[in-house]
Amino acid sequence: MSKTAVDVCVVGAGPAGLSAAYVLSQSHVSTAVLEASSQVGGISRTVVRDGFRFDIGGHRFFTKDDEIDRFFRDLLGDEIIWVNRTSRIFYRGKYFDYPLKPANALFGMGIGTTAKCLLDYGSLKVKNIFRQPEIISLEDWVSNEFGHELFKLFFKNYTEKVWGIDCSRICAEWAAQRIKGLSLRVAVKEALFPSKNGKVKTLIDKFMYPRLGIGRISERLAEDVVALGNEVRTGSRVVAVNHEKGVVTSVDVEAPQGRYTLPLKSLCSSMPLTELVLAMKPEAPAEVTRAARSLRYRDLITVNLMVDKPRVTDDTWIYIHDPTITLGRIHEPRNWSPEMAPPGKSSLVVEYFCFQDREIWNMSDQTLIDLTIKELDRRLGFLKQDQVSDAFVIRVPKAYPMYELGYEEPLRKVVDYVGSFSNLETVGRYGTYKYNNMDHSIKTGILAARNLLGEAQHNVFDVNRAREYHEEKVLP
Repeated sequence: MSKTAVDVCVVGAGPAGLSAAYVLSQSHVSTAVLEASSQVGGISRTVVRDGFRFDIGGHRFFTKDDEIDRFFRDLLGDEIIWVNRTSRIFYRGKYFDYPLKPANALFGMGIGTTAKCLLDYGSLKVKNIFRQPEIISLEDWVSNEFGHELFKLFFKNYTEKVWGIDCSRICAEWAAQRIKGLSLRVAVKEALFPSKNGKVKTLIDKFMYPRLGIGRISERLAEDVVALGNEVRTGSRVVAVNHEKGVVTSVDVEAPQGRYTLPLKSLCSSMPLTELVLAMKPEAPAEVTRAARSLRYRDLITVNLMVDKPRVTDDTWIYIHDPTITLGRIHEPRNWSPEMAPPGKSSLVVEYFCFQDREIWNMSDQTLIDLTIKELDRRLGFLKQDQVSDAFVIRVPKAYPMYELGYEEPLRKVVDYVGSFSNLETVGRYGTYKYNNMDHSIKTGILAARNLLGEAQHNVFDVNRAREYHEEKVLP
């Protein structure tokens, strides 16, 4: 079975792939978007159940790119609301500000711990006068910026909960990319002698959000792609990428109506970069295949609870640093938008970070739900069993690309191989194997579309490379 050829096939209907398809559609390029799941949005989708709306983990929208800001505003118009960010860290039975404000963290831990952390930091800075520290791992980077004592208190436990490996095995690049413009010296100075605006410049206290959930970005893009005469096919999984002499010629697709081959002139892929390589027919060279198999992802589970009370917390996110509590992060959708739950009710999205070969991924849904309610009740005191009217579980494989020490060389081999195809663009967090924010992913889609239109030649891997772009962020 085959389908009529298209100028461009876009693999993946998340924000990156759909942004590319939208730009191509505006230029009247015949485009087919293929999405493996039954719903657009990828990890940035909004799931609707019985009047409740759940994002997969909670995704705010923030950008310093004027073009992407206009793109977002034009796309969603009056659907956009502004949300006050009120996030906290739960650790040792106490709550601390997040984004992490070291002064708040220090003073909240008591005089003895505060003195120990400040002395440790001062000693470190004196030592650095006489020798240049070697910064290789995330542990090295954070310890150099905040001191090793504060690293152990506030960074180590949660980071290792998120990634499942020791901080000494995570590249310093990840920390430098996600934590910007914030140091212990600056934060303590700000606490004692506030600047005129009273803020450290990297801390974002408001963000834009679609009132019906972050999935509205992908839903609106898909609506516009279809309105412009192109297709978005859900339930359509690409299982092979056929190529000849450095040119992708077609993709093999598994769909509800059966397997078929889709001829194409160009391919824009937001599927995981590693899976793209492994789907190549003929197969990629052995060393490239080995490199792709060596790159790992962290997987995600969300347990989504419908709650018979008007509000559970006052927070947008709560990060659970306590290593004795299994869950990692909580967000309450109603605190993002009142329309995320029916009147008089609320909900919680509880996240677990894991690997697919570990026990928690393979628990039954009911066991996961029971574990979640138990920890929320007995460990955190948020709600009781009889306040949960219903619940369901979502498993997200390959949610976060892992920046393990030594990942750069295999990634370079994979990127070089993919780049050898003259009509292939890769976009998004998955397609570039980069921990992109949503605005970065949208940007890669737009730039890739311009490449395919022949308007310019952008390197999408340069997006999210300039460090000054970021706000600080240590957590996913």
